[in-house]
Amino acid sequence: MDRDIQSESALKAWGFLVILALVWGSSFILIKRGLEVYSPGEVGALRIVFAGMVLLPLSLPRLKGLNKRQVKNLIIVGLVGSFIPAFLFAKAQTQLSSSLTGVFNAMTPLFVVIIGALFFNSRITRRNGIGLIIAFIGVVILLMVKEGGLGNFSEINAYALLVLLACACYGLNLNIIKFRFVELKPVAITAISLSIVLPLALIYLFTSTQFSFKLLHVEGAVQAAGYIAILGIVGTALALILFNVMVKVATPVFASSVTYLIPVVAIMWGLLDGEVLLAGHYFGIIAVIFGVWVGNRR
Repeated sequence: MDRDIQSESALKAWGFLVILALVWGSSFILIKRGLEVYSPGEVGALRIVFAGMVLLPLSLPRLKGLNKRQVKNLIIVGLVGSFIPAFLFAKAQTQLSSSLTGVFNAMTPLFVVIIGALFFNSRITRRNGIGLIIAFIGVVILLMVKEGGLGNFSEINAYALLVLLACACYGLNLNIIKFRFVELKPVAITAISLSIVLPLALIYLFTSTQFSFKLLHVEGAVQAAGYIAILGIVGTALALILFNVMVKVATPVFASSVTYLIPVVAIMWGLLDGEVLLAGHYFGIIAVIFGVWVGNRR
């Protein structure tokens, strides 16, 4: 009987892992589709609006009883965990392929380690350090690879640095959740933090962009908004809830392995969409994923 229960839990965990990898790995191609009509700011704001609206019913009942310290930390989580990265990823993908963006995103766990050591008194182990060095070499290769070989530092695509900045935001966000939220559950943190930044996204979207005009008058705008809706509702709101459920039925180490599958899915979508990866890109990709694995394995 116990063996059957364990087998069922393992099957659920693997199912959640595959679904999350497909959902999060598809985020970058959805951003790319949204950018065909909308500006990076419009894509980022609309993503937050869809995610925040979906989670609003979960957040409103939980707003009561929050103290000032919790509200302050939830504002920070909303900004660095969702709002700012949504804009950074959209801006980066104006000059960066969706497949490479997905690979750079795999650096998030290592930024968790770095920021934890710098600001939250966490310890960087020897294994963390080795993983960081390997992944950093991979990032440098990806930043410099050009047709015919490697370029020089003056030719680095600066837009890739926006993705790394977004990863740093995620790293700060996860450390804040780990060290400053003991009493709130992850689903509550996600829902409330998104509802806090939701008004900012709405104000920006309808006062500082041409979103309304494009939606009504530009061909393909409704379809592009649909892609962003999938990104916000499924790829942000529901995926975070699913991830929290997976953590309960599996170990945190198993749950974190989704990090290594996301770039694979992103690359598959990119190749299907006609994106071209050079030989140097594959060396960089392998180094990044291997470095992240080394730095995060048990």
